[in-house]
Amino acid sequence: MLVRVKSCGICGSDTHLYETDKAGYIIFSGLTKLPCVLGHEFAGVVEKTGRKVTALKAGDKVAVESIMWCGTCQPCKNGAPNQCRNVELMGLSADGAFAEYAAISERYCWKINELEKVYSGDEIFDIGALIEPIGCAYNGIFIAGGGFNPGAAVAVYGAGPIGLGAIALAKIAGASKVIAFDSINERLGIAREMGADFAFNIDKCVPSKKIMELTDGWGAEIQVEAAGAAPVTIPEMEKSMSVNSKIIYLGRAATKTPMYLDALVSGANKIIGSRGHSGHGIFSSIIKLIASGRLNPQKMITARYPFKKVLEAFRASTERTDGKIIVRV
Repeated sequence: MLVRVKSCGICGSDTHLYETDKAGYIIFSGLTKLPCVLGHEFAGVVEKTGRKVTALKAGDKVAVESIMWCGTCQPCKNGAPNQCRNVELMGLSADGAFAEYAAISERYCWKINELEKVYSGDEIFDIGALIEPIGCAYNGIFIAGGGFNPGAAVAVYGAGPIGLGAIALAKIAGASKVIAFDSINERLGIAREMGADFAFNIDKCVPSKKIMELTDGWGAEIQVEAAGAAPVTIPEMEKSMSVNSKIIYLGRAATKTPMYLDALVSGANKIIGSRGHSGHGIFSSIIKLIASGRLNPQKMITARYPFKKVLEAFRASTERTDGKIIVRV
């Protein structure tokens, strides 16, 4: 299918491709095949369909998965498309959507026409571009992580787009307390708007103590690592786990950190890694949540740029003060 791109978000991965370390290497630690067109969080309009396309037609509004799973390897056939052995990542190892048009297989596209119930004009596409990062949080907490009982306390480290998605999803799923940590005050403000009951600057508190105080010494049942800062976050998480708690590890960084593993044994606790947003009804569930009005992600968007200013948008993303930056094509 040929999709006319309307809105494309700048992901932290994109920023990590734009930035380099002291030796000049990109910071992003995942799969890349460069050079390629960047951009993997996007929505647009179906412009043209091939003869084998059956479920979509020209004019449909779509949001697009960035995990390009093959469907034939063993993980795909076993129902784990996010762990595809032959995976390509749109905008990272294959051409992405900072472009006027993107050629995409139908299998990765999800119709978002029903978002017209709650959004109008081009805002539909801005919201559609948020489904991918929110889907990463959904996959981590509810699919890979198995979810939580309503009433659980949820702590989220990192109030970037995936962390903000985790905050919003935890709130509507029935968390009794959602506690957010970040080092940037602007993002803490957005975290509160997205549903965090408490938001703290991690540089000005001891997160584990805050969690234990707010949970009357019980600890958090769910702790989401969306900061990619394991040496800082994991030691705090291990000191504030409840019994039968889960650490959901979403942050990508080429790093390691020691952990006192007895805490996992004594508390029957778990660490669960997660990548991606494909399969398992993730995209369709998020579209329904947004269309119903129960999930309101628009507060995540803090800046919009026209396509001709995309480099300016990338430079702004390195400040890390925005929630989600959207580039309108």
